[in-house]
Amino acid sequence: MKLSAELKALEARLGYTFERPDLLVRAVTHSSMSSPTRQDNQRLEFLGDRVLGLVMSEALLEHDKSASEGQLAPRFNALVRKETCADVARDIDLGAALKLGRSEMMSGGRRKQALLGDAMEAVIAAVYRDAGFDIARDMILRLWGARVQSVEADARDPKTSLQEWAQARKLPPPKYDLVQRSGPDHAPVFKIAVRLENGLSAEATDSSKRKAEQAAAKALLAEVEKG
Repeated sequence: MKLSAELKALEARLGYTFERPDLLVRAVTHSSMSSPTRQDNQRLEFLGDRVLGLVMSEALLEHDKSASEGQLAPRFNALVRKETCADVARDIDLGAALKLGRSEMMSGGRRKQALLGDAMEAVIAAVYRDAGFDIARDMILRLWGARVQSVEADARDPKTSLQEWAQARKLPPPKYDLVQRSGPDHAPVFKIAVRLENGLSAEATDSSKRKAEQAAAKALLAEVEKG
């Protein structure tokens, strides 16, 4: 099978050339483009999630040999969650190579976080099936880069920290409200407000509701910790 120019360029960005190009084609094929003769990437996504998990588990153990399971778990979650996979996908412009149905393409599928995250996991599985675990691990660690070293700070969930701060002062849990949702369906922007019963509050915006809540909690946490 001869790869398209887009997929050859993706190989270059991945730093890996496929012996079985059909695996890469399948990895970038969304379910909106599947047919009886064309498989989508869902089964590869399932496998890639597990390969990524093993690679990150080993990397975290190697990076911090004294960390407890309780310390490792949130770091692991931060490295393998869909948002992180989508960020890596954006780094290599995976969206440009995706095979999408017309409706998915028209709704901005090449930029959708869930779709990019799923495709990144599928690409990982494709490399694993094509070349084995060692090559897949090398590619993952290269693409994730400094994220493994910096994950301790990233893994500190500001929502959890803010709730613990409130509990320690016998306050009810922080309350999160959607203030505004703007932008088109394929690129929404959420404005979230978080409030404490003592009257303190903060707002933040992001393309992800979850990230907006975390950013608002981080801003409010910084405010209360200053005081």
